Amino acid sequence: MPVFPAKTPKLIQRLFPKYIWKKASLSKTIYLTFDDGPTPKITQWTLDLLKKYNAKATFFCIGDNIKKYPNIFKSVLNDGHTIGNHTFNHLKGWHTDTNSYVENAEKAQLLIDPDNKHLFRPPFGKIKRKQANQLIKRGYKIVMWSVISYDWEVKVTPEQCLQNVIKNSTSGSIIVFHDSIKASKNMQYALPKVLEYFSKKGYQFKAL
Repeated sequence: MPVFPAKTPKLIQRLFPKYIWKKASLSKTIYLTFDDGPTPKITQWTLDLLKKYNAKATFFCIGDNIKKYPNIFKSVLNDGHTIGNHTFNHLKGWHTDTNSYVENAEKAQLLIDPDNKHLFRPPFGKIKRKQANQLIKRGYKIVMWSVISYDWEVKVTPEQCLQNVIKNSTSGSIIVFHDSIKASKNMQYALPKVLEYFSKKGYQFKAL
C-alpha cells in the first residue's frame, strides 16, 4: 500500500510563510474545510451532518459548480459557513500562466462575493509564487492545510482516511475533505466519525 503523508511537514510550512497552514488556537478548535463543491446531494449531506454537531466549516468552491448549482451554494451560505475561492475551473497553477490563473480566480469570486476577496485555496495545492503574490495583492489569503484526509484517493481505504485525520489533527489544525463525487465514499465514512471523536474530546469546529 503506498504511503500518503497526511500531515504537512513543518519545513514546507516554513518555506511558504505567506500561506495559512494552521491557526493559532488556545482552545480546542479544529477547522474543517471542504474543496470542490458545491455538488448535488453530497454537499447537502455534509451540511446536514455539520448541523447535527453544531459545526461550522469552510467550503472552497469551484466557480463553475456555483454557477451550475446556485441553490446548493445558497444553502452553504444560509447555514453560516465560510466560502473560499477554488478557481472557476479547478485549474492546476503549475500548468497555467499567471494572468490566466488570476483571471480564473477572479471569475469565481464574482459568484462568491466580488466585494470581499477573502480566502483562496489552489486546486491540488499547486500554485506558482507569482500567482500567489498577485492574488495576495488583490486581497486574498492563501489557505493551505495542516492535515489532508486523502478522501479522493482510490488507494486509500475509508478507515485509512479516518485515521489520517484522527492521528494527525490537533487544536488549530486545518483539515481538508472534499464534498465531491470522487471523494464521497471515504468522506462520508470518515467525517461522521471525525465529528464524533473530536466532539467527545471537547473540541469545537469553526470556520476560518
